[in-house]
Amino acid sequence: MIDLSQYGTCTLDDDGCTTCGDAAVPVRVRSCNGTTARCEDRTGQEATISTDFVDDVRPGDVLLVHASVALSRIRPGA
Repeated sequence: MIDLSQYGTCTLDDDGCTTCGDAAVPVRVRSCNGTTARCEDRTGQEATISTDFVDDVRPGDVLLVHASVALSRIRPGA
């Protein structure tokens, strides 16, 4: 399993934004439902994330999230 801390220290509780500090939070997808996914950050904090901008999201994927929106998928080893 990928260690999310290798992608930074931001969490869902503290993503650095404050309109707009431009930080993305790495999260692991737990489950998917249409264009939303239930995700977990490195501390175990969970949130429902919009996946409209990322195709074919599946449980186990690691996404970069900002303001509850998935911006991209992290490919292991990339």
